[in-house]
Amino acid sequence: MKNPSLYAAIDLGSNSFHMLVVQQVAGASRTLAKVKRKVRLAAGLQADGSLDNAAMERGWDCLKLFAEQLQDVPVGQVRIVGTATLRLATNIGVFLEQAEAILGHPVQIISGEEEAATIYQGVAWTSSGTGRRLVIDIGGASTELIIGEGTSAGLLNSLNMGCVTWLTRYFPDNKLTHDNFQQAIQAAQRELSSVAASYLKLGWQHAFGASGTVQAIQEIMMAQGENEHITLTKLYRLKEQAIACGKVEQLQLHGLKPERAPVFASGLAILIALFDTLGIEHMVLAGGALREGLIYSMLGTRQDCDAQDRTLDSLIARYQLDREQGERVRNTALMALKQLQPAASSDEHCMLARAAMLYELGLCIEYKRAPEHAAYIIRHIDLPGFTAPQKSLLAALLLNQRDEFYPEALTSQCAIKADRAILLARLLRLAIILCLRRTQGTVPAFQLRQQGNQLTLTLPTGWCKGHHLRASELNTEAERQAAMGWPLHIVEA
Repeated sequence: MKNPSLYAAIDLGSNSFHMLVVQQVAGASRTLAKVKRKVRLAAGLQADGSLDNAAMERGWDCLKLFAEQLQDVPVGQVRIVGTATLRLATNIGVFLEQAEAILGHPVQIISGEEEAATIYQGVAWTSSGTGRRLVIDIGGASTELIIGEGTSAGLLNSLNMGCVTWLTRYFPDNKLTHDNFQQAIQAAQRELSSVAASYLKLGWQHAFGASGTVQAIQEIMMAQGENEHITLTKLYRLKEQAIACGKVEQLQLHGLKPERAPVFASGLAILIALFDTLGIEHMVLAGGALREGLIYSMLGTRQDCDAQDRTLDSLIARYQLDREQGERVRNTALMALKQLQPAASSDEHCMLARAAMLYELGLCIEYKRAPEHAAYIIRHIDLPGFTAPQKSLLAALLLNQRDEFYPEALTSQCAIKADRAILLARLLRLAIILCLRRTQGTVPAFQLRQQGNQLTLTLPTGWCKGHHLRASELNTEAERQAAMGWPLHIVEA
């Protein structure tokens, strides 16, 4: 019997085959299965354009793994697409006949533009931010470039360059040399030359990478103590580290997973060309790509809000959080931040607001260790719209919302500077105490000032005598913060 809440998307890519199975729960999607296999289909393209038997066999073997999982998914809730290599293969009919027999579902070979549009949808549904986005996806045999806004893709291009094909052409004998990198970068720049002007003219506010190459680079940077923002300087540094290894089979960079190593250098060369040609200042990893775009197109999820807001709504509903109280704490915390830093960064503003809305998340398990439970849930749950560093910061703030401090959680995250994370935690704790009454109109008018790492909270005259519990909690909190070397003075006007 089919399960009507299940949806599945399969991406037959040039480098890897992916399957994503989700369940629709309370208006959100819950990931049930992610299966990925390195098939390297593009490596099987021969000079005459045909796909060799070995590559097709690798593909069919992988599809046999996928087929069992599809048996419980309704027919109308499965989408299977093939991309660049299957677009190019002259004997595609042979592969498709056997593939569809194995899967029991049709396989759609999508155009480069349709692939780009679907990738953009996946990024839009799972990544936050307003304004125009530049989205880049480096595949095995093609690279998609999209500029869009909201959930609408505008400028679309699919270019004939990918990490598998570039490896074959520009890294002969798997050697990692300056010359090989330079040839690969220059070839990618030539491929970009016909479209670059239109992207530069349109412009963008945020750049997202939706490929394995970008994920691998982010994992390396974070393992090496960097923040999540990819820059051209960091890419050149990684290029030198790769060249020092000598050959692809000897490529060992701290944070690089072994399965990503074979096509890392070729993907890196393409990304360097993209950064240099398009003048990209920094990029972060997207939360989704082609598979997520396929899934969300079937789910019909609401499109009228930010990805983080959709995730927040889902968590509030799933864990039955008190939205009104969360908003009260959020508004109080943000007022405190504005008093101290009128020009605080949007990242700090956003993450403090999210932490305030979710501060009671751990109560779904128990009260005593609620901060620990909240942090655990955030670390281990899918959070569309949040990057890995943002998840780490959010968990750290929730862990430090009351009782003893865990400063290592605040200093080890890399979403924002450590001292800023500590300040956000201090403000969150104060906001929670000021909002203990849980009733509209009970939060006092206050003023917060900062001098160095000292905070001074000024309350209305006589307020402490009339609000014994909150006054006591504030005094205890002042002692805790002072013990950490962060003075907090509670005074009345």
